[in-house]
Amino acid sequence: MKEKLSVFILLLILLLVLCRQYLLKNNLQVLSVITPVMFNVDLNGNNTFDKGETVCVSGVKSFTSNLQYYPEHLADKMKLSYENAVAAGYLADEFAGSALTGNLVKLKFTGEVKPECRFAKVYVGGEDYGNMLFEYGFGITDDDKVSDEYTNVLEKAKKLKLVILNHKSSKYHTLNCKYGRVAHDVVVLKEGELPKSASPCKFCHLPKQEQKRFDREKVIIPPPNIVTDGNFKLILTDFTKILKPDRNCSHAVCKEFVNQINNAKESIDIALYGWANVQKVNDALENAVKRGVNVRIIYDKSCAKENYYTETENFVSRFSNVRSDYNDDDKKLTNMLMHNKFAVFDNKVVYTGSMNFSVTGLSGFNHNNVLLINSPEIAKLYASEFNQMYSGKFHTLKEKSTGNINIKSGLSVVSVFFSPQDKGIANGVVPLVEKAKTSILIPAFIITHDGLFNALVSAKKRGIDVRIIIDATSTGVTHSKIKLLRQSGIPVKVENYAGKMHAKAMIIDERYLVLGSANFSKSGEDKNDENMIIVDNIKLAKLYNDYFEYFWKKIPDKYLKYNVSAEGRYSLGSCSDGIDNDFDGKVDMADDGCKIKKAVPRK
Repeated sequence: MKEKLSVFILLLILLLVLCRQYLLKNNLQVLSVITPVMFNVDLNGNNTFDKGETVCVSGVKSFTSNLQYYPEHLADKMKLSYENAVAAGYLADEFAGSALTGNLVKLKFTGEVKPECRFAKVYVGGEDYGNMLFEYGFGITDDDKVSDEYTNVLEKAKKLKLVILNHKSSKYHTLNCKYGRVAHDVVVLKEGELPKSASPCKFCHLPKQEQKRFDREKVIIPPPNIVTDGNFKLILTDFTKILKPDRNCSHAVCKEFVNQINNAKESIDIALYGWANVQKVNDALENAVKRGVNVRIIYDKSCAKENYYTETENFVSRFSNVRSDYNDDDKKLTNMLMHNKFAVFDNKVVYTGSMNFSVTGLSGFNHNNVLLINSPEIAKLYASEFNQMYSGKFHTLKEKSTGNINIKSGLSVVSVFFSPQDKGIANGVVPLVEKAKTSILIPAFIITHDGLFNALVSAKKRGIDVRIIIDATSTGVTHSKIKLLRQSGIPVKVENYAGKMHAKAMIIDERYLVLGSANFSKSGEDKNDENMIIVDNIKLAKLYNDYFEYFWKKIPDKYLKYNVSAEGRYSLGSCSDGIDNDFDGKVDMADDGCKIKKAVPRK
């Protein structure tokens, strides 16, 4: 009998362990936060939100500024006005975003399931997230209990100056405005966070308030976006102003490219990662061919996935002298990227930078930099790199550059690095960071490079002003250094605009400027075909330094603490720009971050 009882107990313990393993899901990525108590979790590990992956927090309720999920019944119970409940929800959303977005969580499912979500106990960093909400005053228990901090949250919420921004119309409303409340594509923001393009709703904003809005706008004045110094011309794009791309070629980066094509007399060599048809550019190249200019093109062709720029193949088919990086004998090499974005005109002028020859690049929708260099000596380096690739030597097959360091060109000193052979980050950028005296400002698409990370942390420790603006898509990237950089005391702001922070740039001591196609990543240094240029020029560096400060002021300080989805209600313009901003195959209102859902009140 005792033996049977022992076996029964052992089986029962085993069953309980198995049940616990089934119920407790470990180290899962939070993909997006809907409200403080509802978010999307990557349950199947494919880094994409799928049906059935919405989780609700068990045992706690919360207010939210997501008007689609406004908990009217909870506001009535807690005797809060609509405005105060939304304001409290705004603070709760900030807390949830900071605690959850991009972080790993553990879930212990309770078994309760509703059409909109599955309920679970949620643990972040070993702490019960529901308890955290409660203790910090953002959560209300199912039996309507609140912590001592709840009153402080309400007092802070009452002081917020919040408005409703309609993405589609670009109108902003007071919180109690009926036109704002019934609109679909909306987000609640602080008045100071409104984009410059937004205009007040005439039904709910008085002239006096409108004047305050105009006074606020005058504080953030954009610097010039073009500077010329000797042989160099730097052009920058402002992604805070252009919230929808076009094919009109009206931006200076496109006009300059067309101008150089039209002025070419003998040769045009273009190395491009991808292409999107802009008629004025296409016409200029076709006319160049007609007048006898030798046009050659190199482009990326990965066999691992379909090219993101679907118009590339059709474009290159119009020209005779074309070569891709496809290697039939070595798929590993083919899967590396030919990530360059440069052109050489008549072996005298170089057009380079971070901008892809795409709609989002040529229109100024993404933030990019373009450097025009009128120097046969520097053009010779780019021509040599182009010729290596055109002869079939891509990626690790290329030979190391020579004569590419400390080239004097007018008032500037230039070093040029090509990946993967020249190790531009290790041999060019890191030494500059290690010698920095005052400041290191970085507008970048991504940072994953270990050596650069270590150098930046060391610079911060010795008192250097290190600040970073990073693209929203990089927050969920494997090996992203955003969290570690913040933990090391380096301020990192995640941009909150529809366009990409596509630069791969650095401004050091308002003197040195790092530009090019190479992301600050291991693949950007060790695998892909890239170009990076370091320019010692105070005038150029000062302009970019001022532009960085301009962006820094426009991006709200709250994004120093937590991240914003690349396509969603807090990413300005991303739900109406016609672009798949987060690369999940869904555009605008079809994307889960923008999708309009019928509010389901918690009971």
